[in-house]
Amino acid sequence: MNRRTFFSLLLRGAATLPWISLGGIKTAQTTGGVRIQQSPLAGFQYHDGARCFEHLRIGAPLALVREPDNPFDARAVRVEWRGRKLGYVPRMENTAVAQMLDRGAQLSARIVELRQSRDPWQRIRFEVVLDG
Repeated sequence: MNRRTFFSLLLRGAATLPWISLGGIKTAQTTGGVRIQQSPLAGFQYHDGARCFEHLRIGAPLALVREPDNPFDARAVRVEWRGRKLGYVPRMENTAVAQMLDRGAQLSARIVELRQSRDPWQRIRFEVVLDG
């Protein structure tokens, strides 16, 4: 299945598919939608991630906010928790999420892993879900 077909199916409500493989990445059905991706949080050390870390919990909902005017990345997608910027969807993984948000798709996100680590890329992992 090519990328265009994949996203066309997702945008048309293919939330009943049990799994889809795209370039070696499997997306699995989750409660209430289809998992689009799971990613580390980029920019944790530069935003409110460190200050909020002790209050975060696995399963906590996150907001995804498009930043098309971001001077560093036109596809930037900010990740927020309770109105506080934690960081971003990584640049190498934000194309599909940005395109879906731009097309009006209803996406949600939640924390799936929290880890005490010196490496800021390993502190928070989150998933993005196409709501269905």
